[in-house]
Amino acid sequence: MGGMTCGACVRRVEKKLARLDGVTASVNLATGRARVRHPPGTGTDRLIAAVEQAGYTAALPEPPRPERPGGTSGTSGTSRPTDAPGSPTAAEDGAPDRRERDRLLVTALLAVPVLVLSMVPALQFRNWQWLCFALAAPVAAWSAWPFHLRAARGLRHAAATMDTLVSLGVVASFTWSSYALFVGGAGEPGMRMPFSLLPAAPDSDVAHLYLEAAVAVPLFVLTGRFLEARGRHGTGAALRALVRLAAKEVAVRDGAGERLVPIGELGVGQEFVVRPGERVATDGTVVEGGSALDLSLVTGESAPVEVGPGSSVTGGAVNSGGLLVVRATAVGADSQLARITRLVTDAQAGKARAQRVADEIAGVFVPVVLTLAATALGFWLGAGAEPQAAVTAGVAVLVVACPCALGLATPTALMAATGRGARLGVLVSGPRALEALRHVDTVVLDKTGTLTTGRMSVVRLTAVPDGLGAERVALLAAAVERGSEHPLGRAVTAYARRAAPARELPAVTDFAALPGRGVRGRVEGRLVEVGAPDGALPDPLAEALAATAAAARTPVVVRVDGAVEALIEVGDVQRAGSYRAVDQLRRLGVRPVLATGDHAAPAHAVAADLRVEEVHAGCSPEDKAALVRDLRARGRRVAVVGDGVNDAAALAGADLGIALGTGADVAIGAADVTLVRGGIEALPDAVRLARRALGTIRANLLWAFGYNVVTVPLAMAGLLNPMLAAAAMSASSLLVVGNSLRLRAWQPSPDRARPAPRTEPAP
Repeated sequence: MGGMTCGACVRRVEKKLARLDGVTASVNLATGRARVRHPPGTGTDRLIAAVEQAGYTAALPEPPRPERPGGTSGTSGTSRPTDAPGSPTAAEDGAPDRRERDRLLVTALLAVPVLVLSMVPALQFRNWQWLCFALAAPVAAWSAWPFHLRAARGLRHAAATMDTLVSLGVVASFTWSSYALFVGGAGEPGMRMPFSLLPAAPDSDVAHLYLEAAVAVPLFVLTGRFLEARGRHGTGAALRALVRLAAKEVAVRDGAGERLVPIGELGVGQEFVVRPGERVATDGTVVEGGSALDLSLVTGESAPVEVGPGSSVTGGAVNSGGLLVVRATAVGADSQLARITRLVTDAQAGKARAQRVADEIAGVFVPVVLTLAATALGFWLGAGAEPQAAVTAGVAVLVVACPCALGLATPTALMAATGRGARLGVLVSGPRALEALRHVDTVVLDKTGTLTTGRMSVVRLTAVPDGLGAERVALLAAAVERGSEHPLGRAVTAYARRAAPARELPAVTDFAALPGRGVRGRVEGRLVEVGAPDGALPDPLAEALAATAAAARTPVVVRVDGAVEALIEVGDVQRAGSYRAVDQLRRLGVRPVLATGDHAAPAHAVAADLRVEEVHAGCSPEDKAALVRDLRARGRRVAVVGDGVNDAAALAGADLGIALGTGADVAIGAADVTLVRGGIEALPDAVRLARRALGTIRANLLWAFGYNVVTVPLAMAGLLNPMLAAAAMSASSLLVVGNSLRLRAWQPSPDRARPAPRTEPAP
């Protein structure tokens, strides 16, 4: 969408689109993009025509793609967005083009001599004013032409924008200066003009020149907008980085060997090759090979992730090691990278509550400024002031007013915050979610898969003194359990492989499964039994067995040739970082509540480790949703964190739903925030970032409003030179953009929490 320069433009486009039946629109000044929801019967040509009728240009970011089955756009009477989120064309939005740079450079070359000669009387030679006039004429005409053109378009549509103010300011300054030169006596050879920061009546009857204002206004406004464009381009860096992660071609493996095909031709179930240094083309499962993947740009995870046959991989990850053959499980818009890009794009297209108010004000701002400028001109003329003093006051009012800052206050901060969040592994669906995250005071946490890994693992192995030793016992037990599909057996086998990665598991003979008791087999000539404890145990093992009940872990006894050798404790272990995350949430004033469908013993054990005081065990999905409603009824602002289908109802009913990126699609779909790093360790960072972003938005809006409240009355009182007014107006927008850009460098505060309890098995 082209031609928008301020909040008044935004408001005008939104109102024009809203006049179409069933159409709602949200226009983002920072990106120049609109999110439009419209009935299926309203074609995009009508939407584009409505924008053009408002005096602006519009185009689709990419050709519309067929909707996937299950979409809403094919249903009669429903609405759909015209903007395709995550399209590559969004990557370059906001970037200043070469024509703007060239226009700025030529303007500077012409305007600087005019400014110097007008501001330094000692340099004013004979007929200097005519040289300044010759240099100022192309600035007032050619350099300011975009402003004049957009102002004329607005006039045809009975609309006034920031361009109207700039155009009128330039025309008024240059016209008055032309009058002074040709009629008012300022063109006489030898004329000298003193410079003052404040407007002042001339010492003689010679009319004052305002050529410095005529060139300063275009120069400062063009400079400001060029820097704004670069700043806005910077706030979208995260989105462009995500777009660049998408592969363009992929090496597909079939019966004829390998062939390079466009990524759009890759289908689910096809196998493709990822060589060292290449990006994984799309989500899939490793079929052959092993390597380490760098996921830092996709999920924010800094440590490489080891993968092998059977491992899931994410599109956009970089293969840091060996050759991989991957079977595609999701392609195109269904891949995780596409979902992340879509979430970031949608978030950056939205508006916070404060920005919606600012846009309403900007919609009436320019007409009010025009009225104030005319009032100032009429007042000073009526009060008997010199005509040029009255013109000075009117021009200063036109130039100093700045609705640009109002329009940029929220979008630039939101783009920077959501982009930074994406790099930290936090995806926010939009400004409303950011506002809700800022005010959350209670968080309801699921246990299995959220605070814990959701899979059985060996927590501890206790061997009898003077026995075979922990490593030897683990290998014998794993050899017997290797053929078992039971979760306990898989946990024991995985533990042994980690404990002794260089050793092969010995072979087993005479294997037998004992229902309800365990398994047994002969390994290296010895009878090995792995099963539930029965009978008395040696002292070290008896103490460990007593501890398993308190921790809600499952005990497994290993016997070799009938003698008890070790006790293995198996359980759903706590995720790394869960304690730190919960502790930091408490420090931020957020009360944690544990709600799980698991039994009371494991729920209270996890709660005790994490120091969570309120626990709700045995909760059905309906119970979790009811708990959320009860907390909200008590005046709490509730966020729910979950990863499963059973969490979807609670996520949807909370003030804020937070899903794990590794969770079920229905949970992610019901959530407002997604933590793509897999755990909740990023949640405190998300809360801090939301608070910082909302603080930045408030500061931006305070400056934008305060600037106009102070400077417009000064200009009306004749206390502001038009040239300084132009500089101040540009500085206002730059300050807003610069303040927002600080969010790109935001870092989570150092972790000062005590170390988390050791729950992971130590090979």
